[in-house]
Amino acid sequence: MEFVHASVLLNETIESLNIKPDGIYADGTLGGGGHSLEIAKRLADGGRLIGIDRDEDALAAASKRLAAYENRVTIRRGNYAGMTGIMKELGIPALDGIVLDLGVSSYQLDSAERGFSYMQDAPLDMRMDRRESRTAADLVNEASEQELFRIIRDYGEERFAKNIAKHIAERRNRKRIETTGELVEIIRASIPMKLQKNGGHPAKRTFQAIRIELNGELSALEDSLDGMIDLLKDGGRLSVITFHSLEDRIVKAAFKRNENPCTCPPDFPVCVCGKKPKGFVVTRKPILPTEEEMGVNPRAKSAKLRVFERKV
Repeated sequence: MEFVHASVLLNETIESLNIKPDGIYADGTLGGGGHSLEIAKRLADGGRLIGIDRDEDALAAASKRLAAYENRVTIRRGNYAGMTGIMKELGIPALDGIVLDLGVSSYQLDSAERGFSYMQDAPLDMRMDRRESRTAADLVNEASEQELFRIIRDYGEERFAKNIAKHIAERRNRKRIETTGELVEIIRASIPMKLQKNGGHPAKRTFQAIRIELNGELSALEDSLDGMIDLLKDGGRLSVITFHSLEDRIVKAAFKRNENPCTCPPDFPVCVCGKKPKGFVVTRKPILPTEEEMGVNPRAKSAKLRVFERKV
């Protein structure tokens, strides 16, 4: 199956980066290379793009897609949370722009054997990096009922989290849960039938929660945004696309903290903590997809783009 992924908010993101032909840019979530291709097209020979992804299928597809620009593109396998280390390794002290397109790619969802999708029966996998040994099946069968409840409630924002966790625990006591189909069946049995008719697929929120927990998606984001802002040159921009309210909250908070890092009590007449702003938030309100884009790509519906500009 070919790695196909429609890049959400593509034009808005590219525009937000203010691309300079001789600049150095990083795409921390390379995926199928949609954003990277548009960045590479705008670079001259002195420009450079570093694409990072932990999914080997994505790297293979992006390498092919970006082949015409290989003289200005460097591809690395890894998690964007390690971007500072990757740049050090490549001898790049600072960047003109960074893009992150979070969440799961269309390809990962559509490849049944990857186990991300609740629409097709397959082994319960969900690893974004298949070098990792722990799968979604391990998480579902080994986490305590209380832990599952917390994951599904917090990361899936699922109102029936308690019931779903209880049903999972009951089922796995009889037999290990191995497939996406088995998990979907358990979730269906945990949610009142009349509420399943409207409001999308009943398993959507639980699958999202398990994927986020398994791949450490929120902790990677939380731990790396400050470091990425520090990597930017004066006037450099960090553009982040989120698909989940918790991701968006983390980005919004990090941007605000870097714009106004002062920790002095509000009644202090002057700042004494010495913490200086690192730049400013370009997007007071997030940029959202157009009606047209949502019509063409339903997965764009929950997307939000936020942009931060570094001022040294």
